[in-house]
Amino acid sequence: MERPPAAARVELFTNTFDLESGRDELSTPEDLTRWLREQGLIGAGTRADEADHRAFTDLRAGLRAALDGADADPHALARGDALLAELPLLASLSPGQRTLVPDPDLGPVRAACASLALDWVRLVTTGDVARLKRCAEHTCLWVFWDGSRNQSRRWCSMRVCGNRTKSRRHSERERRARTRD
Repeated sequence: MERPPAAARVELFTNTFDLESGRDELSTPEDLTRWLREQGLIGAGTRADEADHRAFTDLRAGLRAALDGADADPHALARGDALLAELPLLASLSPGQRTLVPDPDLGPVRAACASLALDWVRLVTTGDVARLKRCAEHTCLWVFWDGSRNQSRRWCSMRVCGNRTKSRRHSERERRARTRD
């Protein structure tokens, strides 16, 4: 199945933090501003402040936690939910606009945050959120789109993360076998 644009945006946004390297593309309000401009979500004259930065990092943590299902961090979910409560969305009945849209009274940065939240809503309502997964390799946890027919993909990359996991299991089995002998 082809990845819808909403999934691509959520995937890109959630992967702005790399657990393995510790690199955070949104580590400062200036970094957030740069990223939002690169994604075409805000214009050249708009800047994110500390409160905006906190909002985006709370949304990112909440989205990543939501992808953990039963293992979700309740604090990250609560912070994400609190942020969503502050981002009013409006339903439009106008022809060609029959959809949810960010409240026009939101500033441009918060409207960009609401747009990312809307992408999540689209994935949940279409059921496509089931194809957005976190890598099963505990040192990675990268978010990826599972385009496989039976939605059974476990790793962002079989060559890297899948191989790491399988090699570690094999080494553990070998170690236990040596210990028994």
